[in-house]
Formats: sequence, C-alpha cells, structure tokens
Amino acid sequence: MKELLCLPAHSLSSHISEDEIIDLAKKIVTKRFTRSNYLTSPDATREFLTLLLVSKPREHFLVVFLDNQHGVLCYESIFEGTIDGATVYPREVVKSVLNNNAAAIILAHNHPSGVAEPSQADRLITDRIVRALDTIDVRVLDHLIVGGTSTVSFAERGWI
Repeated sequence: MKELLCLPAHSLSSHISEDEIIDLAKKIVTKRFTRSNYLTSPDATREFLTLLLVSKPREHFLVVFLDNQHGVLCYESIFEGTIDGATVYPREVVKSVLNNNAAAIILAHNHPSGVAEPSQADRLITDRIVRALDTIDVRVLDHLIVGGTSTVSFAERGWI
C-alpha cells in the first residue's frame, strides 16, 4: 500500500478514490485508538476525532466513553443535525453514559462549515452537560470541535 500512496496524485486517483483513502485512514486510526485503549495524548485524541468527523456533511455530536483510568470503553455519535446545527439533549448524554458505565467522557462535534470556533450555543450545551453529569459523578474531560482540519479544545481554553 505504501508504494501506491507514493505515486503521483494523478496516478493515485486511477487506483484508489479519496473516499477509500479516508476510510482506510479511519480504520488505521481506529485500530490504533482501540488497540492501546488509552488516550495517550491530546494530539492522538484530536487526530482520531478529526478523522471521524471531518468529512461529515452534517453536524454530528460524538461522545467518547472512558473508564476510571481514562481507558476507552467505546465511542458513539449520539446526535446528528443539519449543515449548521444539531439539537443535543443532556438527558440523552446522561442515559448513554449510564448505559456504557462510563466514569468520564470526551465530547466532540464537527462544524461542516469548516470553522472550528465554538458558538455561544456550543458553550451553553457543554455547560449543561457538565452540570448534568456532575450530579452522577462523571467528569467531562474535554469538548473538541472539528472544523475542517482545525480543532478547538474547551479544556485548552480553560472552559472545562
């Protein structure tokens, strides 16, 4: 496969489509992500979530469920919206957390516009989810927004 990927772009396109390359990249990153079963760095988490969300034409709200050592239990896209928004219900996030027996979570969603900057609505729903999960002693470690190849971390900005 490496030889194929080293071919000039015009030659590559006759062998494998861009969608096939993206699908392959998702499989590779998912394998790395689940093989170690631990989030080894913010960059690895960012890379994984970017690959999952970057090509989505609609907004998707994803939750990564973690055990008490921050090992990855699973991840799930729990809401899908339109090109410029998704309705997110904290109650459904709490329900999914309990169903997956998670001790902590990471939230992520994409902005199909390609602009990763959080909106006021993004900040408000994050605060509501944090408060809801606080009542059952589950921590929200971060909320990442993927816009194109850029990501914004609420934790890095001090918002979580």
